[in-house]
Amino acid sequence: MGDMSSPKHDLALRMAELARSIAPPIGVDAVLHDVSKTAKELIPGVDEAGILLVGRNNTHETLGPTSSLMNQLDELQMKYHEGPCLEAALDEVVIRTDDFRDEPRFPNYAPEVVKLGVLSALSFKLYTADRTAGALNLFGFQPNLWDSEAETIGMVLAAHAAAAILASREGEQLQSALSTRDRIGQAKGIIMERFKIDDVRAFGMLRQLSQDTNTKLIEVAQRVIDTRGDQ
Repeated sequence: MGDMSSPKHDLALRMAELARSIAPPIGVDAVLHDVSKTAKELIPGVDEAGILLVGRNNTHETLGPTSSLMNQLDELQMKYHEGPCLEAALDEVVIRTDDFRDEPRFPNYAPEVVKLGVLSALSFKLYTADRTAGALNLFGFQPNLWDSEAETIGMVLAAHAAAAILASREGEQLQSALSTRDRIGQAKGIIMERFKIDDVRAFGMLRQLSQDTNTKLIEVAQRVIDTRGDQ
């Protein structure tokens, strides 16, 4: 039997301990559902909650909705290009509607939500980035519901939601960058082995192929990887 106290064995044990102790990160969807649920629990009168993200070209996502009604409310805003969520996401920090039956700011949207039984709304800007804007949106089936304390709690929850979304997006960008780097490195290794050249010349070949074919470097790298078994 091998020496169980060897440095390699100690390292393997330590890595196993770390793997068990590092909890899997909670996903952004779970965080946003938790934000919506917490809004309902902490703010009296909140019947529906969710997050609206607005992208370019009139695209949108409804995240963490408490029910399918939130999706309907967001779709109506995108249809009419008006509403508290859109206004908060794109312009204002907090938008409050005490009674949609008397809401001149949203002449098309307001009557539609009244038909759905919704009478009040409170929306908080999350952030505005290059390609997206977002808002945390709270709706109530009764009018004149919320005071300054409700707005304060809403702003705290909105900040929490914004942090989760931005961290998620940064993580996606990081994963993309790492994947790109790894694929270029893999393609470079294949070229080095195939043509018996060093890594500088291999990268030069990749870059030249990219320029000659007017193709992104990562796409050229992927083609090299795909032809790895070919001679």
